[in-house]
Amino acid sequence: MTGQNVTALPSLASLIEGGPVALFLDFDGTLVELAGSPDAITVPDGMGAALVALSKRLQGRLAVVSGRSIADLENYLGDLPIAMAGSHGAAIRAANGSPLGNPAKGVGDAARDALRQFAHDEGLGIEEKTHGAALHFRNSPDREADAHAFVDALAGQHDLATKRGKCVIELVERDIDKGRAVDVLLDQTPFQGAIPYFIGDDVTDEDGFAACQRHGGKGILVGERHHTKAAHTLAEVDAVHKWLELTF
Repeated sequence: MTGQNVTALPSLASLIEGGPVALFLDFDGTLVELAGSPDAITVPDGMGAALVALSKRLQGRLAVVSGRSIADLENYLGDLPIAMAGSHGAAIRAANGSPLGNPAKGVGDAARDALRQFAHDEGLGIEEKTHGAALHFRNSPDREADAHAFVDALAGQHDLATKRGKCVIELVERDIDKGRAVDVLLDQTPFQGAIPYFIGDDVTDEDGFAACQRHGGKGILVGERHHTKAAHTLAEVDAVHKWLELTF
């Protein structure tokens, strides 16, 4: 079940006909199916080329906005001439590769070391990122409460913040979220003046939905959630591909 504000989603073609549109796309659970661990995902052949074609259709107003680092996104998609934001907006780059916004400092070695040790001791997965680190418990869902308690306490000790997702909790700097990435990118050419839409499946994407709403656009939730700021929904990853008219 989703929020009461959810309405029917127009086709992408009809949105484009109505004026300049900017799209911000989450990666895991939106462009690719979720997997048991971050490195177990399957990316459709031709995904990178399809995104470049979509960006051209939008005259460059396309960005991938992910919890993954930009380097990790490039491992799966290639070095594409499209805008990207990684680590929940801690790192943002333009389509030409130039960095945007104020660079994040990262979470620091002490916090990383403590998270690594906890993951090792508890048999949980850890995802190292340029600006943060994430603890994964998809394969050990019974450890969710312990994982949250430990990472919340660690964040408090080091003046950091946490991001909760589907079977993952992440350490990040304060004031870093996907909404910040939307704000920064919408201030750049060619995004300026466009109506923004953010497509995402996880709780961390709610910040992107809210940012688009502030700028006159909307959020599109993939799947279902009881409470969401999204105005529209798509049922699953395959429905996202079809709505975006991606061809592989």
